[in-house]
Amino acid sequence: MADDAPGQANAILGLDAYAPAEIQDKVEKLGVKKARMPVLASLSLAVVAGGSIGLGALFFGIVLADPTLGFAAQRLLGGLVFTLGLALVMIGGAELFTGNCLIVMAWANRQLRTTEVLRNWAVIWIGNLIGALGLVFLVYMAHTAALNNDAFGNGMIKLAVGKLAPDAATIFFKGVLCNILVCLAVWLSYAGRSVTDKLFGMVLPVTAFIAAGFEHCVANMFILPYAWLLVQTGHVPEGVDISVLTFGAIVHNLIPATLGNIAGGAGFVGGIYWLVYRKALGGLAPLPSKEPHRMQGRPSRNG
Repeated sequence: MADDAPGQANAILGLDAYAPAEIQDKVEKLGVKKARMPVLASLSLAVVAGGSIGLGALFFGIVLADPTLGFAAQRLLGGLVFTLGLALVMIGGAELFTGNCLIVMAWANRQLRTTEVLRNWAVIWIGNLIGALGLVFLVYMAHTAALNNDAFGNGMIKLAVGKLAPDAATIFFKGVLCNILVCLAVWLSYAGRSVTDKLFGMVLPVTAFIAAGFEHCVANMFILPYAWLLVQTGHVPEGVDISVLTFGAIVHNLIPATLGNIAGGAGFVGGIYWLVYRKALGGLAPLPSKEPHRMQGRPSRNG
């Protein structure tokens, strides 16, 4: 009876979505697949993801370039358009460091070794950085900073300066909160059976983390170097202290943001859901034989 619980619950509620226990099982299986993917393939997909998240940040920057918007409107609209980045990753297919924090669920179930998890995180983080820096070059060469009479460039620099101002502890906890929301967006995306379902699932959590000003290490891999490059080439907004935009300050942001993202995604989302749906209530996980019956005649959508 326990194996039928997810399907029965969905039938009662009228939902055409995977139940949480089914999502947990899917995330676990995907975690094993991701961690054991060849390094070159992982790195290549991570480069794609770094550029994709950078495009989301670029879209957010366009909203910031409109000074007529109030704070709430600017943040909410900016968060909405930033969803482009995660949509490209989850639907287009790429490897994102913050989302891959969920592979800890497969590790907790002893399907992966610690070295496999750490290797995956290292490869994906480096690939995301390469992709983000590649987009920095393209956007700089396209002279995007000049949009709206330099308002785009000014807005990106101000955003970067604001990210570099807090101490390491503050950045860490902003990173924790960020990846709680990002991994919940990934989790909700896995609940969907169609592209539309996946998009709707991820919009609100992503919008929330952008609106609240939390720290996403991959987004910062684009925002901070791009702002630094603009300053180095003479783009200086009036009334902004650009002295904080240094290489050391960027590292000062990325390290605690990365550690916070790991704690938020692996601990508060992956760890807690694993405890609930595998450790404490393991009987809710569907049998492997149920999946072909559910998805017969339909391609698998894993994001």
